[in-house]
Amino acid sequence: MRLFLLPISTRRTLLYCERMTEPLPHQMSLMDKAQNRAAKTWSDWEKKPSGSILHRIVSSGNAGLRRIAFEEWGLKSVPPLSTRRRAEEAAAAAASSGIEESKDSKESKYPADMEPSKPVEVLYPASAIAPDAVAGVLTRLATEREALHRQRLIWCFVGMPITAPFGLVPVIPNIPFFYLAYRAWSHWKALSGGKHVQYLLAKDNGLVYTASPVLDAIYAKEKAALEYVSLATAPIRDGEETEEPPEKLLLSNPGGSKAIADAFNAPALELELERAVWQVDSALKKEHKEQEKSQAEQRLSQEEKTQPPEQPPAEPPTKPKDKTE
Repeated sequence: MRLFLLPISTRRTLLYCERMTEPLPHQMSLMDKAQNRAAKTWSDWEKKPSGSILHRIVSSGNAGLRRIAFEEWGLKSVPPLSTRRRAEEAAAAAASSGIEESKDSKESKYPADMEPSKPVEVLYPASAIAPDAVAGVLTRLATEREALHRQRLIWCFVGMPITAPFGLVPVIPNIPFFYLAYRAWSHWKALSGGKHVQYLLAKDNGLVYTASPVLDAIYAKEKAALEYVSLATAPIRDGEETEEPPEKLLLSNPGGSKAIADAFNAPALELELERAVWQVDSALKKEHKEQEKSQAEQRLSQEEKTQPPEQPPAEPPTKPKDKTE
């Protein structure tokens, strides 16, 4: 496995884990098998006739999945820490027994890209993230959402028994229960992925940081295409107290996301990048509109304060009373 740190904007970064080799069937956990089963069921529902209940459920579900935070998707791409610990326990048991294992026998105990003695490579663009800030950015991404995922996982477990009776309704699937079950699994997967990254950060020689010239070239092209200020002169550094410039996009769809995926032959990475760029771009546009609205209201309020108060209309002069009256 290898990790990617890919800045989407000047303040938000995508963490993505690429599995170099897929685990063999006997290396898969029950959770992995259940995940594959659910993915196959979802794919079968997508093939249902257009307009059917299942097809509409899948269409609405895909739209909802796109709105799940890209940080969560990134952590979910990291294998659970239990997988690495099982690999280390297997390697320690083999070492203590003093038996020389062949490559085939090692693969039968743990996936090849989970070899305990091999550090995990972290690829990043040096033009966008300062080398001395890479560990800090990785630590922040692995820990900042931990409390959120744990809290929502608990609420999903609370809601699942409440929605379970809806399964008694014939024909229609128990969508509320399945949704809560999926979100519970998603939060658990993100928590487990974050713990795996924290474990690698704390482990000696657990990670090796590599500045990628390929990523630098892609970000340079994106800088010219987007006409934004590059981070090469202002790299990301955690803990700075200076006033930060406005947040700006560093990647675009489909240019930047496709270029990175093609450069590393990682088709799954393109989907993650497209989702992340869309979310950040939508958030920046919404923030920009809110700022324009706020500034317009402030200007209107300022103009009202600077205008002189309206004078009441002058009263007509009264006629003098006649002395004969």
